[in-house]
Amino acid sequence: MTSLIKKITAPNGGVFTGGGTNTYLIGKEDVTVVDPGPYIQSHLDEIIKAGNNNIKRIIVTHTHKDHSPGAKPLAETLKVPVIGSFAKFDMSIQDETFEPDQILYDKDIITTSEYTIEAIHTPGHASNHFCLLIQEEKCLLTGDHIMNGSTVVIAPPDGNMTEYLDSLKKLDNFDIKLLAPGHGDYLNDPKLVTNWIFNHRLTREEKVLQSMQKLKETAIEDLLLDVYDDVDPHLHPIALWSLEAHLIRLEESNFVTKLENDHWRIIS
Repeated sequence: MTSLIKKITAPNGGVFTGGGTNTYLIGKEDVTVVDPGPYIQSHLDEIIKAGNNNIKRIIVTHTHKDHSPGAKPLAETLKVPVIGSFAKFDMSIQDETFEPDQILYDKDIITTSEYTIEAIHTPGHASNHFCLLIQEEKCLLTGDHIMNGSTVVIAPPDGNMTEYLDSLKKLDNFDIKLLAPGHGDYLNDPKLVTNWIFNHRLTREEKVLQSMQKLKETAIEDLLLDVYDDVDPHLHPIALWSLEAHLIRLEESNFVTKLENDHWRIIS
């Protein structure tokens, strides 16, 4: 899609990852690797080959196990630094091997003779999630903030629905022409994509509130059947995380409250 960006997809396809995790190589003579993916040696070998002995650094968008475990072995092989941020909450989906040489912060700029990368902190899917804007191409590497083919799972406590929606709106402040997601194909018309995701989340939240008004008090598992009746039941265990994130957001706005028996109740 661009002369500066090369995409290599890891062979880790599945329910969470779609066709697999996308690794991006930015540049030709001074190469930045973004999201080496899981520790799959054949994938790391492909990255090394594509880098043509010019890989200078590794950046991870966030530390979920399908994005960052390949960073440590790749960095040790190539003797290059790893750049990224730690998550606020320790969850089973986090990569425990992650050891950055440099902490990534919002608005950080990485400049080479070929390109400029701007780091944009976009918490929501994960507290330490970053999107990366390749300024010369106006291309945003979105990690799991935006995916092609499905909506993003928000898993509390490290995932936060309010932060996710705010992060989507944050992208309106940047000149972006192309989205390069962590899963799936490139996406054109970024504004249309982000608006659709934002409105889809609010529509789902309204459905949560309507169901709560009808049920008054309920276990989250029973609420799930009502709110996600349009979703394949095989995906309900995943949807349960996002439903909890919606309920937490509604609790913060004083629409619902969580009871000691783990039920949720509407606030009349």
